[in-house]
Amino acid sequence: MRKKIIAGNWKMNKTLEEGMGLVSEVSNMLKDEYTGSAEVVIIPPFTHINSISKLIAENPRLKSGAQNCSNHKSGAYTGEVSADMLKSCGATYVIIGHSERRQYFNEHNDWLAKKVDAVLLAGLNPIYCCGETLEEREINTHFNVLHTQIREGLFHLSASDMKKVVIAYEPVWAIGTGKTASTEQAQEIHAFIRSLIAEKYDADIAQSITIQYGGSVKADNAAELFRSPDIDGALVGGAALQSRSFVDIVKAMA
Repeated sequence: MRKKIIAGNWKMNKTLEEGMGLVSEVSNMLKDEYTGSAEVVIIPPFTHINSISKLIAENPRLKSGAQNCSNHKSGAYTGEVSADMLKSCGATYVIIGHSERRQYFNEHNDWLAKKVDAVLLAGLNPIYCCGETLEEREINTHFNVLHTQIREGLFHLSASDMKKVVIAYEPVWAIGTGKTASTEQAQEIHAFIRSLIAEKYDADIAQSITIQYGGSVKADNAAELFRSPDIDGALVGGAALQSRSFVDIVKAMA
């Protein structure tokens, strides 16, 4: 059975004190309210990872992650953070290729492929993001866009490394806009991504990989999304900044 993963990406929000308070609330609420099997990943700013990792160490359901990393192992790269550094702070997952990194920092697929390699080399799990813009969907090139992002970012991996990757489909037009892809649209893309993996590797590997949905997931649409056969969780943005809304999304995953 595929692992179900709900990850909360805080982006550039919350001071350390605010973040510690939020994680404490989430942890306590999950203990009291959630009996499902989903893994819950907290992905705060870099500055919070070590403290949050220590705080959640006693809760096996909770993991921590990072929003990005360098493709370099070490060196004179001022302002960069390596995968080994993130691992030493307790991180388990690293987001690679979030649409905001692609858009604002011009991160391309070949660059992201190197970051995926760095994450895997450090013994961490990449959450590789892919998704189309509204224009790409409207002109019906979204399947080609997704194919290119997956092929160039991931298909250099061996089968054993590919199994360690989590994929997050994030329709760019549905991030921070209040819009959400319909359940049918989301399922169609998740199934398409899984078919690409099956074609490149095999059906068993394709069926083993967690594919999250990451387009304005909220408590009131999570349950319907999660009933889809190829949607294995969510990469949550704004709703992860409030304990009640985030926990309610987790609870929607049986």
